[in-house]
This record gives sequence, structure tokens and C-alpha cells, in this order.
Amino acid sequence: MQILITTLAEYQTRFWLRVGLDLKRRGCSPAFLSFDDRSSEMLRAAGLRVFSATGRPAGLDASEAVMSAAMSHYDIQKLNFWFGHERFAFGVSDSAELRRKLLWSLQAADEALEVLSAQGPVKVVQELGGFLSVIGTYFAARRRGIDNWFVEPSFFRGRLFFQRNSFAATDISGLLEDPVPAEVMRYLEETARQGAIVVPIKDQHQYVAGPKKIVNTRNIRRLVEKLIDKYVFGKRQEFGYIGSHVSAHIKMLLGSRRLRSVYTPLERCSPFVYYPLHVPGDMALTLRTPHLLDQLALIEFLCRSVPHTHLVAVKEHPAMVGAIDASRMLDLMQRYDNLRLLPPSTNNYEVLRCADVIVSINSKSGAEAALIGKPVVVLGDAFYRNSPLVRRVDNLRDLPQIVDEALGAAQNQCADLVPRYFAEVWRRCYAGELYVTDERNVDIFTNGMLDALSQDDDISRGA
Repeated sequence: MQILITTLAEYQTRFWLRVGLDLKRRGCSPAFLSFDDRSSEMLRAAGLRVFSATGRPAGLDASEAVMSAAMSHYDIQKLNFWFGHERFAFGVSDSAELRRKLLWSLQAADEALEVLSAQGPVKVVQELGGFLSVIGTYFAARRRGIDNWFVEPSFFRGRLFFQRNSFAATDISGLLEDPVPAEVMRYLEETARQGAIVVPIKDQHQYVAGPKKIVNTRNIRRLVEKLIDKYVFGKRQEFGYIGSHVSAHIKMLLGSRRLRSVYTPLERCSPFVYYPLHVPGDMALTLRTPHLLDQLALIEFLCRSVPHTHLVAVKEHPAMVGAIDASRMLDLMQRYDNLRLLPPSTNNYEVLRCADVIVSINSKSGAEAALIGKPVVVLGDAFYRNSPLVRRVDNLRDLPQIVDEALGAAQNQCADLVPRYFAEVWRRCYAGELYVTDERNVDIFTNGMLDALSQDDDISRGA
């Protein structure tokens, strides 16, 4: 089996390199499409096949005419939609630069796939993301009828979703028909008892607030390495927007300090409807639910939608404390006396247990709330959107009515279905962690990946 894997940065490559070597030992033929010079060097040194996607010509023609032809060739609709993630993630406002980046990604991926396709069937594996390198590779594969498998962390610790040919969330609506495995029951009971949020190991370093997120040995070392690579050695990096990254973290620090004065302890927020803030600019918003990207506008609407008997409590995502626009948040709190901002250190399960209703776009908090039997209203593209445990909002103007209905329910009427639903979620995902390089995890991940890629059920193509 030929497998083309994209890698965008050195920390990803350290993991994918080990997976590649494991695949070779198993008789597979891995190849890599690398958007990072240092990554290309690492892979080649390990004897792995690499297609470099970093040599974009400075004068690459991405004029309107050229881009229109490319959109027709690759059947791409609505460029501004696909540009949205990088506008938010990197602060890139230059549409011409975004056109060049997408065009180059399409060309680089297409050339790699052309070479590999001449040697036999190919499958593409990528971490799910909204970056144009990933998007370009996806569309190049789709044009050739090649399956693109996206990998993302699932609801469960140490397990992953593999989604074929779509940026949409894995849709899990059914219930496990077989008896719920004891392993799953233990996991669910332990999670509900301990109240521990699910944090993929690859993201744990993000769950640090305040100055420690900026001034720590790991970040300082990586910043110096990236600066030297870029400005001394001239190495090209997919995540080369160093100034934008540093600026964003400084803004987060300043924003978190401005909001400290308006935090309200959980015990002073009863009764309330809870909205957990998502990571601003995450692809779960930019690509999966773009019409709700402005979370502060949604919070304002929620303040106008809940009954006068209830408050609206919100809490920042623990990985992005201070990332919301502090000025707008403070303005909202002055305008609506039924809005409360919880301290970000508050345990999320404690908030879920105290809330009367949880409103979520597609956050894991919505699934966690359903797990403990709370009424959940879901607005966006989440894996649990069509589950029997939640109330779905198809049109935002219906939110007030659906919140009222949820508040009228004494408890989750489908509580007896909870284990069967989450057992089905467990069945639909695979063991392994992204970017954990120890030998045991690499072996488990590779097993899961090959198992997922061997599935041949008919899944419709398209974004």
C-alpha cells in the first residue's frame, strides 16, 4: 500500500518519521509531502521518500485568470471560504498571497500524486486542519479519485477519528446494538466521576495560562530555533508567521489581565445556561461552522434568548485564555446584566453539573454534558449533532424556543441511552495519539491507521 502523508512542521515530522519507518517494516510504501525544509531533511536522512513542497517560486502566477482555471480544474468553489482559516490563524489579509499559497499546494500535491499513482494505488493521510497546504492536498487527491483520510482526536483520550474525503465532523447518530463493552463502561464512569476534560497529549502544552504560556523554556527554545532557521539558514517553514504568532500570545496575555476583574465565581451564577467558548479561529469554526465564527455575537444573541429567570455563563477555552476580544467582551458585560464570565480555572465538569442547559457549537463540552445527562443544545457540525442525546438547532432563530424546551426538561430523557451511544462512538474511532513518538504509541497508531484505511464502505466525496 502506498500512503502519502503530509507534514507541516518539525514536531509533526518527528512522529510521522517513526510511523513511516514502521510502515516500511510492515511492507507498505510511505511517502511524504513536506511543507517544511527541516522536516524534508529529517525524512531523507531516515531513508524515507519525500516530495518537497517548500520551493514556491517568488513570482508564481496566481492571477485571477490562472486561479479561475485552477478552480475549474480542481472543482473548487468559493475561494474566500477556504482562505478563512489562514486569515484568522495567521492574520493574512493579502488575497493574492493566499491564492499563491493554495495554487502552489495544489501543484505540489498533484505532482507527488502523479508520480505515486504511476506506481500503483495511493491513499493520502493528513492531520485534519484548515491550512491551505492541507486543503490543496485534499483537492488534488479528490481530482484524481484518491481517498484522503483526515485524522483528528476523538472524544476519548488516546483514540482518533479517521474521516474519509470530508472536512466535516464524523457523524455518529446511532447506538451500539451489542452489549456495551466493560472497557467503555469503566472509561465513562471514571470520566464522569473524575471530571477530567479530554486533552490530546499533543495539545497539553497549550493548557497553560498567563505568562507561563509565553515565557517558558520550550517556547523560547522553539522561537530561537525558528528565527535562526528562517533568517540565518533561509529554511522555509509552513508555520513561518513568527511575528503573528508572538503577537497573538502577547495579546492573549494582555486580554486575560483585562478580564480578571469581571470573573464571577461559579457559586454566584445560579441558575444559568452555559456556553463554553471554543478556540477562536479553530477549523471547527472556520470550516465546519463558519456562520458562527463570531462567538461574541452568538453570546449576545444568547443573552437575548434565555428566559429572564436565567443568566448566561461563559468560560474561555482553557488552551486560549485571553484570546477573545477583551474590549468587546467587557462591552457585552456592561450591556447585559444577565451575562457572567467564569474564571478559566473553574473545572468544566463542575460548570456542566451546575448548568441547567449547555449550548455548544461543536465543542467536546457538549458531549461531556450529554455524558452526565445534562440537556444539550448543539448549533454546529459536531460528531454528536444527530445523536439522540441532544437538541439540534438548524436555524439560529429557533435557538430561543429550543433553549426553552431544554430548560423544561427536568433531565436528559435519553439518559438510559448514554452508554450505548458513547460505546458506538468508541467503536467508530481507533486507538492512538497524534505526535506521541514512543514506540508503543507509534505501533498502536499505525495499526489503527491501516485498519481505517482498509475500510471500503461507500462514503460520498466532497467537502
